[in-house]
Amino acid sequence: MTEKRIFDLFERFKANPETIGKFRIGYKQSGKWVEYSVDQYIDISNNISYGLLSLGIRKGDKIATITNNRPEWNFMNMGMAQIGAVHVPIHSTLTTEELLYILNHSDTKIIIVSDKSLYKRLIEVRDKLPLVQKIYTFNNVEGAKNWSEIAELGKLNSAKISKKLEEIKAAISEEALLSIIYTSGTTDNPKGVMLSHKNLMSNAIASSKLNHLNYNHKVVSFLPLSHVFEHMVNYQYHYLGVSIFYAESLSSIASDIKDLQVDGFITVPRLLESVYEKIVSKAKTLSPIKRTIFAWALRIAGKYVPYEKQNILYKAQLAVADKLVFSKWRDALSPNITFIGCGGAALQPRLTRIFWAARLPVFEGYGLTETSPILSVNYSQPGQVMVGTVGPILEGVEIRIDEDGEILAKGPNIMKGYYKDPVQTSEVIDEDGWFHTGDIGEIENGRFLKITDRKKEIFKLSNGKYIAPQQIENKLKESYYIQQTMVVGENQKYAGALIIPNFSNLVEWAKKQKINFQNQSDLIKNSETIRHFEAEIKSLNKKLSSNEQIKKIALLADEWTQNTGELTSTLKLRRKKIVEKYNDVIASLFKTVIALQPETVKAKPKKHLKRRV
Repeated sequence: MTEKRIFDLFERFKANPETIGKFRIGYKQSGKWVEYSVDQYIDISNNISYGLLSLGIRKGDKIATITNNRPEWNFMNMGMAQIGAVHVPIHSTLTTEELLYILNHSDTKIIIVSDKSLYKRLIEVRDKLPLVQKIYTFNNVEGAKNWSEIAELGKLNSAKISKKLEEIKAAISEEALLSIIYTSGTTDNPKGVMLSHKNLMSNAIASSKLNHLNYNHKVVSFLPLSHVFEHMVNYQYHYLGVSIFYAESLSSIASDIKDLQVDGFITVPRLLESVYEKIVSKAKTLSPIKRTIFAWALRIAGKYVPYEKQNILYKAQLAVADKLVFSKWRDALSPNITFIGCGGAALQPRLTRIFWAARLPVFEGYGLTETSPILSVNYSQPGQVMVGTVGPILEGVEIRIDEDGEILAKGPNIMKGYYKDPVQTSEVIDEDGWFHTGDIGEIENGRFLKITDRKKEIFKLSNGKYIAPQQIENKLKESYYIQQTMVVGENQKYAGALIIPNFSNLVEWAKKQKINFQNQSDLIKNSETIRHFEAEIKSLNKKLSSNEQIKKIALLADEWTQNTGELTSTLKLRRKKIVEKYNDVIASLFKTVIALQPETVKAKPKKHLKRRV
């Protein structure tokens, strides 16, 4: 059979009981992993469908979930899909104002939230949600309706509704609207991206052909299911029969991976950077000899090229590095890991090489919410991985590099449009059906897509030269002392950078320098600390062209997070918000110039060829 709608995955399970039917979906409760079988999954989802029909929900009605990842998300998602209701998955980290906007804009009728705190927030603004009929919770919350009431209602009415459900399912087309996923809002109000069954299923099936995991494997899920990447890959796991276990919390990811001995997971660059930083930080506590070995192993790993034939000397060095260092990384996580999917932002190529050398292969891909999301991806076959790129173009997808370098895309995965916004839809999908991604890129070696920057984030200096900040930021984050950074300088004579230090490493350095300080704010104001960072930037500038070099920096004490508003749910910079928050600091960067520039490095001009893949 051909799976065209997401609930067709249930028929796939039934048709392959010895293989795909091994699929399990689980979560941790009271310290123990609880699993649902395929039969339980289907039964609960059907009861949700019956229950929603009994509540008067019909095709096209909107139902929102605001929750952490959990099996119940899937039960509700499948239950909605089977009756043609539209799922509006919303990030649980949004502010109340952002939640109100999305819930009202999407015309949501029913809301299911995860816990007491979210329930309380919505109850407090209940009068501002005129279209909402009911609010349920996944956790048991005193005074609140529980999601299980929908399933119980459905169970009571199943006998008289089951035939009707089959008729409704048969009438649902693959073109039917499945989900409205709101963009993370790096600008002003988020846009509701309308995705059909075809959009998401075509992407899940095409990308599943590149994933070597199958029904014998299990993964841990921790990126929010409200984000299109985890959302789509969730269907891919269903298609492959890969068992899914939802992490207990963000803080428990490492222990959950080790506990389950998983075979893979998907992530975003910032989390991989965090893992690496913790490994390096732990290495600082080793003896001098072991620290020397660790540093040597990283140098060896930094030269690694996936699937490239290695000479005898390098192979021997890597074997020693693996035995002494990298095998311990795998033991600390899971020795079974063969798949780490990564997307959402650019990953430092240096880290990609190091993780591959440690036999923790990272497969970087690229896409947007509007493309369901994958347009291209590196995958586990010789000749299909190129570090520094986001891989070959996905089957069924067409890519064209426009004259100004913008990446254009066509395919069955391109969204239906923005909800209630035909004007903005027409601005990104042209008359010929090409979706304009807003990203700048080029084709490497005739087939690998490389992202050079975000079109809207590129800015011009007063001398007319363009600056692509993401690539510069990745270079700066190679520093042992820089945790987060944002390059600024639009319409200025030079580029500057806001820098949040890696304070665990900086504090260690400060102690060695016998610098006295009371707190982080005190430390970054110290003249020796400032000179230390100026020297770091001067060294890093050697890797940049003359126009890209950072001439002025500002050290900041507070980390950027989702909760404080500087990061999106996938940990990308909300540049506009950061500029607004640090407007005075940024202005001060361009009053005087510090001497950070090294010898001029000439940048090679980039060619943007118009071609199809």
